[in-house]
Amino acid sequence: MTKKWNRLLLCVVFAGLTTAWAMAQDSDANAKSKGSVRTVTGCLTKSGGGDEYLLTANDGSTWEVHANSSVDLAANVNHTVEAKGAVKHDKMHNMKEDSKEMASDTGMKKDKGEHGHLTITDIHSIGDTCQK
Repeated sequence: MTKKWNRLLLCVVFAGLTTAWAMAQDSDANAKSKGSVRTVTGCLTKSGGGDEYLLTANDGSTWEVHANSSVDLAANVNHTVEAKGAVKHDKMHNMKEDSKEMASDTGMKKDKGEHGHLTITDIHSIGDTCQK
C-alpha cells in the first residue's frame, strides 16, 4: 500500500514541478517580447528646452529622450535614425502598455501608440530628413 502512495506522491510532485516550469517559461517569453532594450527607427526632433528630444518611431510609438555623454543627439536632429537604448522603468512601462492594450481590447477608444522614455546608447543616422 505504501508503494502506491509513494508513486502517487511522486506523480503529484512531478506534475507540480512541470507546471511551475511551464509557467516560468511563459512569463519569460512575455518579458522578452517587451524587453528593456529596444531598437527604434524613426524621426528625432528637438522637444522643449535643454537636452530634451522626441523620437517618433515608424510604428507610431513616441519616445522621450534626454541627451547623455555617450551619444550625440544634437547632430541627428530632424534626421531619420536607428537608435538603440534602454527603456526607463521597463517593468512599469510594460504594465502601462499592457493596460492600454487591455482597454483597447474591451472597446475603449484609446490611443494604442506606445509612449515611453528611452536612454539611447547608440544612434545612427539613416536619412538626412524625416519622413512625414
